[in-house]
Parts: sequence; C-alpha cells; structure tokens
Amino acid sequence: MKDRGKKQRDVVSWSGFFWCTLIVVFSCVLFTGFTFSSFHLLFGEKFQPVLVFRWQAPSRESISGEAPVTPSISIRETVLLPDQALLFLNYPPSTRLFTKEDLDCVYFSANSSLKQEPLYVDGDDRDSQIVRCPLHPRGFTVSLALKSDGENITAGPTHSWDSLVYEAMIDRDNTTIVFVKGLNLRAEKISNSSKFECVYGWDFTRPRYLLRTNVVSIAQEIVRCQTPLSVLSSPRRMMGNNSVKVSIRVKGRGVFHSIARAGLRSVRPDPPVRKEYEMCVCTMLRNQAKFLKEWVMYHAAIGVQRWFIYDNNSDDNIDEVLEWLSNANYNITMHIWPWIKTQEAGFAHCALRARDFCEWVGFIDVDEFFYLPSTLGLHDVIQNQSKYGYVGEMRTSCYSFGPSGLTRVPPQGVTVGYTCRVGVVERHKSIVRPEALNSTLINVVHHFHLRHGFEYVNVDKGVLIINHYKYQVWEVFKEKFYRRVATYVADWQNDQNAGSKDRAPGLGTRAVEPRDWSTRFCEVYDTGLRDEVLRIFAKPESQSLPWQEEHEEHEQHLRTRTKGKHKGFFYDYVR
Repeated sequence: MKDRGKKQRDVVSWSGFFWCTLIVVFSCVLFTGFTFSSFHLLFGEKFQPVLVFRWQAPSRESISGEAPVTPSISIRETVLLPDQALLFLNYPPSTRLFTKEDLDCVYFSANSSLKQEPLYVDGDDRDSQIVRCPLHPRGFTVSLALKSDGENITAGPTHSWDSLVYEAMIDRDNTTIVFVKGLNLRAEKISNSSKFECVYGWDFTRPRYLLRTNVVSIAQEIVRCQTPLSVLSSPRRMMGNNSVKVSIRVKGRGVFHSIARAGLRSVRPDPPVRKEYEMCVCTMLRNQAKFLKEWVMYHAAIGVQRWFIYDNNSDDNIDEVLEWLSNANYNITMHIWPWIKTQEAGFAHCALRARDFCEWVGFIDVDEFFYLPSTLGLHDVIQNQSKYGYVGEMRTSCYSFGPSGLTRVPPQGVTVGYTCRVGVVERHKSIVRPEALNSTLINVVHHFHLRHGFEYVNVDKGVLIINHYKYQVWEVFKEKFYRRVATYVADWQNDQNAGSKDRAPGLGTRAVEPRDWSTRFCEVYDTGLRDEVLRIFAKPESQSLPWQEEHEEHEQHLRTRTKGKHKGFFYDYVR
C-alpha cells in the first residue's frame, strides 16, 4: 500500500508538470504572435534580423523617441597653428558654402568676447572647407559666428599642431599612409615600427570602439599602416565627415590627437598601363600668386603637361590666378595643404597622387625654372636620361641668381629681370619616376629614396639646369624670413645651422636689408634663359610678355572686384 501510494503521487506530479508546460508553451506562442503582429501594425513592415559586426561604432542616433533635429552647420574640429587657427566646417547636405563675407571669427574668455575678420576661407568642398582665423589672444578660445544674425556656430574639439595626425590616404596596396606631426624622428632614417601601432575609430578616448593594427613602416613624418578589412569593406565608414579616423599610438605613451580620416581610396587600385602625362610638376607655395603665371606659362612652353600646386596658407587671392590659368587650358590642380613646415610630407603626398597620371614629376619651387642650354627639348632630355629602365630619378643642378642690380620687382618677370648669378652650383632638385619611390616615401625636398633596383642619374649642366631666382630684390626676398616650409630646415629667425646653404650668406636672423643687397650674389652674367624667354614669348613691337600684360589686367580686376568669393573648381581634396 505504501509503495502504491508513492507511485500514485509520482503520476500526479508528472501529469501536473505536463499540463503546466503545455500552458506555458501555448502562452509564449500567443505572446510571440501578438508581438510580431504589433511590429507589423506599428511599423508597416516585416521584422528583419540585424547582423551585428564585431566592431561597432558608438551610436550617433537619438534613442529618446523624439523627432530628429535638422542638422546645423558646425565646426568639426579646430587646429591651432603658431600664427593662426584652422577651423574645419561640417555642412549638412544641400547647404550652401560660406564665404569670408558670411563669417566672423569670435573669441571668448570668461568675461568678454571679441570679433575679427577671417584671414581666408579655403576650398569649396563641404567635407573639407577651412576657415582661417587670426590666432586668438591668451585666455580666449576661438569660434565662428554668422554675420547675418550673430548666431554662434557650434564648435568641436581643439587640437594643438605640435602633436597631431593631420592627413591620411589609402594606397593601392590597401595600406593607410598616415601623416603625423610631433614624432620628432630623424631625417632620412627608417625608425623601429615595433614601438608604434595604428588605431582606427571615431573617438580615441573610448578604447572599446577602436581597432588596432600593425605599423608596416615609419620614417620622418610618414607612417604606413595595415588597414582593417572592416574599414576597407565598408564604404559608409569612409565617407565625408562621418568617416573613420586613424591615429598613431606610441607604445607606453598614448595616442596622438587626430583629424585624419582614412577617406575613400585616394589612388587607383590598379595602375594604368600607360600614363596620361610624361612630365608633371609639383610645388608647395605660400603667397606666390604674382609669380605663378610666368612659372606655369614658361614650363608649359618647354613641355610640362600638368601641375600639382599645394597651397600652404596663401592669402593673396591665388584662386583668382589659378582660375585664369585653368580657363586658359593649363592643367592645374590645387590641393589645400595648411600644415606648416611639412614640405617633405606634402611632396610625398603629391608623389602618390601624381603616380597614376604622370610618368615623371619634377619637384621645384615657383622661383625655380628648368633651363635647356642645348638644342634638346625637355622630352628629348627625359628620353635620353631614362633610356635604361633602372633610372628612377634625374638630379638637376641649380644656379642661384641674385638681385642683379635691381631694387624693384622686374616688370617683365624673374626670368628676364635677373641675369647675374653665383659662379658655382648650389645643390640640386629632382625629376622623379613616382613608380620607383621607396615605400617609406622618405625625401629631403631635393631628392627621394628609391626602391631596390632603381638608381638616380646626374644630368649634365650643359643639357638641363635649374635657374633658381633665390636672392631677388629685398621686397620679395625678406618674405623668406617669415617661415621656411621644409621640416628639417631651421627658420631664419633662429640661429640654428647659421652656416647652412639654405641661408643667405652674410645675413643674420633679422629681416634687415643690407645696403649693398642689390649687388650681392653677382659673379657671372648669365642671360641664356632671358634670351630664350624673349625669343619665345615677347611681342616684336613692344617686347612685352604675356604674364606681364595679364598681371596688370589682373591687378586692375582685383581692385574692382569684391574679394572673398570662392572659385575653387580646381580644388582637389583627398580626405
């Protein structure tokens, strides 16, 4: 009896469990059906599962259920240079771009505020437009306001130029090339990549959302990074102001501030079989607009086919000159490069961009002119010097010209006005085959490091020479004291490397004109290029030159035109 009673209790227990389970399952089915029906009724569409990637960006969308707010113009980021502030604007879609006339630079402190005119507004790309403001007083922060209603524009983070990742581009091998200020590495030396790592993300203060990759190589200011597959495979992460950022972490020290966005691929993944241009030129300049027409028109006449101009914070209406040259069918692309003392990095950046279009690229300044003393043309020289496949660079010697007795800017231009030079060559500049460059992109302005298997050749002075109009009239020359563009060259206000050939012999660290300046640096009268320019360009009846006439018309045009408007169709951004 006892055992039978126990068995009966067991049966009752399992029976109860069965019915309870059945009720629970039935309830879940009803609840699930109601829930899915509710989603369908509420949202009018089927419920879709979402595939979540392992690396997920922090959410930027509202979760409060409120109606979305129409995005407004904001300052994405601010970079403080030693002499000015760069404010990068962030535009919502379908918003017109601002001009200098639309904006005020506004400076705030705890107790007061003040306004100033912007120095310049660079670019016509809504993802990369830059407003340049005078450097703010001590104790103030800088922002922008609309002149129309005085409304302040929301400002983002501010970064110091001393330590910053400032540019990035994805190369054809899918590595990311990162440009960094503040690494303080030795010139022309490859550094130990194991001391660094690359980081990708939107907010470098939130490690949870960062990806880390290895450094492939690091030298001077350039780091080559492995690019995460999730970045390469997701166009959404590489577009505009929402694109993923890249930075560099120094192991044991921390991550650099960064404004650099990996961006869409900056170069073609597959190189063309035949380049579009045989000879191109790349230069970096600041406030050289008045000399640009002569430089471009002359080099076009001898065979240069395309120009890459990196503008380093000009405020002399260079866009007006470039507009005129572009309308005259000169193939010119201007890239905004506001980063001071980064000429080597800028030239590496330019070499990569020119690589898909140009067989050869000359890296020269606007006061430097290729001169062909023999009867050979530039095309013939290039063909003769590169007939062996291992030639990756042609080094051309430079003659430095002095003021030639002048005290004012020569009206016919530098090639006709300055005819007296020093007796010996000073250094060289290079014409480079971009495909031959070493992957580190090391250069020292005058030449690049080449890949294994390539060599340089020295071009004979009787075949090709560079006339460097280095020591012009004092009015022009004194601007060199403002700032040198090269990273590893000391500014002339500093007494560092006082005996360097980059300096003018006999000058100190102050821009004070010597009494005999007009007669200095005159050892050899050399009229070869002057005579060639007059033969090619001068009008027989007046001996006037095309850039001379256009310069006078342009100056008159500027006096009657409202300043500050963008032309900018020739601007090129790689972000």
